[in-house]
Amino acid sequence: MRSADGQEEGLVVTRSQSSEIQWINELIGSSALAVFGRINVIDLLEKATLAVTVADREDRVLAHASFLDRPAAEVLDGDNWEAFLQAHFRADKCTPVNTLFLRLFASEPRAAAASLKEILRTIFSNTAELEYILLLCPSACALEPALGEAFAPLQCVTEPGPPCSAFICSREDHCKRLHVRRARVADYDDVMLMVRQQDSRQQPDVLIDLIENQKYHAAVFEDGGRVVGFIAVTSELDVEHLQQNFDLSEFDGFYKEQQQKVPRGDGEREEPQDQQLQTRRASKRSNCFCTQHFLADQDYQTRSADCVPHLFQLFPDLDYCIIMLPSARPEFPWLQKFVLVPLRPSSLLLSSLYVLHRSRLRSVEVRPSVPADRHAVSDLLNSLDLTGWALKDLDSFYRTRCDPAGQPLQAFVVVVDGELVGMLVIRDEQDTEYLHARYNVDSFIRFSSHGYEEHAHIRHFVLKPRCYHVTRLWFKEVLRLAHKSCLYHRIYSPLLADQTSCVHPLEFILDSSVPVRPRQQLIYPLEELGINAPSRRVTEDQAPFALCLISRKLTVEPKVRINASMVVVGASDTGLALLEVLCFCSHLRFNNLTLISTHGFPNYDHQQVGFLSTSHAFSSRGLAQTHLLSCIRVVAGKMVRINRKSKYVLVADGTKVPYDYLILCTGLQYRVPCPTGVDVTQPVTNSQLDPEVSERRYTGPVPSNLFTISDLHDSMAARRWLCDNFMDLQDNAIVYGNSLDVYITVQTLLSLGVRGSRIHLILPPSEPGVSCFPEPSVERAVEAAMRKAEVQVHQNCILAQINDGEQPDPINSVIFTTDSELLRLKCGVFINLSNKGVDYDSFHSIRTCFLPFDGRLVINSRFLTSDASIYAAGPLTKFSCRYHSDEWTHANFNSKEVGQDLAAVLLSLLDPTQEAPKDPPSEADLLIPLYKQPKIQGGTLPGGHHFLHVTKASPTLRTGPRVQPDGGIVSGQAETGNYFCLHLSHLELVESLTCLSLKPLPISNYLNLFGKHQELLGELLLRCRLTLVPDLHRWVSSGSTGVGSSVPATSEPGSRDADVWFSCWDSRLSVVSAPPATWTTGSPVGSGSVLGVTAHDGSGFKRVSSYFPECFSFSFLRRSSCLPVFHDRFSDLHQTALETMSLKQKDADAEDEEEDSDLLPQDSGSDPERRAALRSSALKFLVDNRNLLPMFAIPERAGPSESEPDLQNLETNNLSLPAGRTESLLDLTALFLT
Repeated sequence: MRSADGQEEGLVVTRSQSSEIQWINELIGSSALAVFGRINVIDLLEKATLAVTVADREDRVLAHASFLDRPAAEVLDGDNWEAFLQAHFRADKCTPVNTLFLRLFASEPRAAAASLKEILRTIFSNTAELEYILLLCPSACALEPALGEAFAPLQCVTEPGPPCSAFICSREDHCKRLHVRRARVADYDDVMLMVRQQDSRQQPDVLIDLIENQKYHAAVFEDGGRVVGFIAVTSELDVEHLQQNFDLSEFDGFYKEQQQKVPRGDGEREEPQDQQLQTRRASKRSNCFCTQHFLADQDYQTRSADCVPHLFQLFPDLDYCIIMLPSARPEFPWLQKFVLVPLRPSSLLLSSLYVLHRSRLRSVEVRPSVPADRHAVSDLLNSLDLTGWALKDLDSFYRTRCDPAGQPLQAFVVVVDGELVGMLVIRDEQDTEYLHARYNVDSFIRFSSHGYEEHAHIRHFVLKPRCYHVTRLWFKEVLRLAHKSCLYHRIYSPLLADQTSCVHPLEFILDSSVPVRPRQQLIYPLEELGINAPSRRVTEDQAPFALCLISRKLTVEPKVRINASMVVVGASDTGLALLEVLCFCSHLRFNNLTLISTHGFPNYDHQQVGFLSTSHAFSSRGLAQTHLLSCIRVVAGKMVRINRKSKYVLVADGTKVPYDYLILCTGLQYRVPCPTGVDVTQPVTNSQLDPEVSERRYTGPVPSNLFTISDLHDSMAARRWLCDNFMDLQDNAIVYGNSLDVYITVQTLLSLGVRGSRIHLILPPSEPGVSCFPEPSVERAVEAAMRKAEVQVHQNCILAQINDGEQPDPINSVIFTTDSELLRLKCGVFINLSNKGVDYDSFHSIRTCFLPFDGRLVINSRFLTSDASIYAAGPLTKFSCRYHSDEWTHANFNSKEVGQDLAAVLLSLLDPTQEAPKDPPSEADLLIPLYKQPKIQGGTLPGGHHFLHVTKASPTLRTGPRVQPDGGIVSGQAETGNYFCLHLSHLELVESLTCLSLKPLPISNYLNLFGKHQELLGELLLRCRLTLVPDLHRWVSSGSTGVGSSVPATSEPGSRDADVWFSCWDSRLSVVSAPPATWTTGSPVGSGSVLGVTAHDGSGFKRVSSYFPECFSFSFLRRSSCLPVFHDRFSDLHQTALETMSLKQKDADAEDEEEDSDLLPQDSGSDPERRAALRSSALKFLVDNRNLLPMFAIPERAGPSESEPDLQNLETNNLSLPAGRTESLLDLTALFLT
């Protein structure tokens, strides 16, 4: 754009964001109102098919345009617009496929013409199907100059004319189709210029050969006479090779039948016409041509699809255009309409095959289904070998427009060139509240802008794979014709039976939709909340499912397909977290993810099988709510070799899995113990053993009754064997190991009905002062429970012999050396939970491919091994010695967070929307990454105690006794099953918690306590010092605890209950003196009240005085809930409030620097305007997010008291904040919690 002074200014066209609403509203002037009427910009951006914003290089919004797939409702009926236009105007070429409607254009006057021109050029350039943009407006209005220049009036053909005026904008006026012609030798220089600009490795002589060789058809693209692209195709290709590596069953193997006449000898007489037909025979020939070379200017990548008609004209008798690319190569934008063909499982190719059918050039019609379509739909289902409820629901739609349950149905078909190629049945969504509460739908839509009747979910979806190119158009038209704005699709686990939906191919829906993350759920105290509890429709669990969402704006936002072969070895927390992040990338679609796991995909819960502790990172229900099973290929088996040269992984069953990127996340496993083999006929003690004996590997046959449990599959196998083979016997169960898992295993055996006297817990020697329990009281409670159950515990024992050194299978007896005499035990089952380390097969695979291994696989701070294609993460790894950080490894951190960080590293390489860093890694690369999430352990211990321990990441302590944190907030006793211990940091943040309870724990709530300030928990530290919190379990889980005091209103003055303790606004000070006896519940602090205040300095309490001015009013003696802290949106509130106050504080500091004032820094907070601005920002955030923060609502009551802020009128309520300080997040949070 050229400015008034003649300078050129750059314009940037982007998709509009909700954050730009304010600027868009300011752009709407009187001329825009005359043409488009009054518009709710929020709803328009939410439901527009396409909305774009023009900004300058400084991100100042200059113009905005919104486009819909239908005209405005006040102008014309959106369903019948095509017939209306064709009846009144010369608009025969405008169809729902190639037409959009301009619903709003607003711009700064100086930038209107340039902005509209750039908007139209950009939209036509990026939307291949779009040919026309229409503008319908009242007849009496006049277009502003920019619109009048871009849009031409449509000629009216009726008298009297229609009640509106129509204007049209054609592609040919703004972005003509590229001209495609045969390449000539004279084009060589232009093509080589593009080669050099893109740093391509194309050889010059190859280009000459492609242009001159008659086997190839070489063509160039021209725009205004300038060569902007080059392509070369051929029909000579090895179809057999493609069939061996790709599944071409949906494309007839790229062959077509051809009738050939059988030759006859000279002596044969001529046969009649009807017999001549029998002398012909069918033969097969190739039905595809292949794109061998493609090159285009960067500015014309999206427009390169204009060459497709020319390519099919070159081969009029062939139906498929194909192109093969290396799987690691980014996808060309013009391939978005090509369908991706899956590789065969046995193929070792690292290539991607794209296919486009000739039907891409033919007419497409989307319409409601009619009874006459039933036969064609039935043939379609039979051709795809599909059965199910599709025809039953279709018949119900024909009869009653409802399913058997009475829920409304709608059915649509897509017809390509007269052939019915797809069928879609949708049903009105009846569980909208459940989806909104359980899934993070608000990440993609503004839920309040969509009516309940505008939500539907996909019941059946069937489309011929060769017609993949119509998928997004089909969904766009279905949303328009069905009057819906959101389509959902539930993906249930294949382990669930009786699936009644018919979906084929599922990949087409995944390509067109966004995956919706499940929301973390609060565990509500439903009985205590009573009528204030959430609806049962929200709190009651349904069968778990993964959720996909399709909205109007998503139908024109194609995803970027990533085809690089990524192989993850190990279904550990780290590996699953990595895959989860990749599968939930809304703008990317990873098509080639593989998980190699010894026992396949995990599908059990720790609570169901026991034996092992849990990190609470994943559960079977949580995994079913992700898209992992829909997006990844699972190979069940153990990795036994890595071939770095050929880039494949060999699995134990002989399967070879090729990779572009290999990620090793196998973790650590318990390994079969190797007996020391000492001579047990002589007295032997542990002190006499060779120190290196523990490093020996067991190489003999594994006994059938020895179970080394390392994962949930092993646990389930052991559980089944015990129930089938052990329960009725009298032999002993030997549990060997010294981790927390052995105690959980003991409890599992007890819960199965094994008598405690039959269980022998064998504890090998451990490091001095090291215990698997975080608190001594927990250890004592567990030991007491085992004594009560008569479980026999043996300390400091090392396995010496199995079956006296004879045949080990099955194990009948075992001998252990101790610090004194030998321990001999009969054995019916041996459960091993010792000797944890790198799996021997994994170690062998790493060592034989010459990756650095020093006790663990060596990596750098970016998870990279010595091979640029191999990454590793989790406890399997250690950092390189150059970091000098031997005390830190991934084992010290939260494995799920490590996996998420690894995903971020890989996305920086694979995501084309992320800009590559221009500068090389700085010195920060020499620093290892540190993480914030806690380490978590949980399980059920002997005595039925539910155990949870959450602690911050800490380095490995090589020597010295374990250091216990100082102090802590403790309630209950471990022996009585109500133990709760919190440790706070010097900043009063929760950095560790330990729970031991006989009742099930609200795990998700408790995990959210980590990192929260004690003031967010209702001044917890002060209350505990005053012994006002007898039970932490009830305090943090109850619906009636939190900020405010628990003093009864009937307390007598002077009694202990009448001593009111509350916090003032400064988080460093806490009131500890009792208020006057005349104060009652809910009374505000009076003007000029002087109260005693304490300041904790770490060594004791110091009494000071503080004066609270009249403007400081609040309510005390009220109890509110801690549940908002557990809400999944609380972190958003926390971050937004921090950012708001950070900006306000920066502004205040800047003003203070400019002013020459003797005021103290804290006095600057008394500026009424500044405090009003901060209050306004906080209130606006809470009002905008009131539907996302339901737990901040106060239960309905007759009306707010004089001392309580009216949260129902947050925008107008005149709240008073204290003078003399800058408000903090805790103040704002406490205000609205109370």
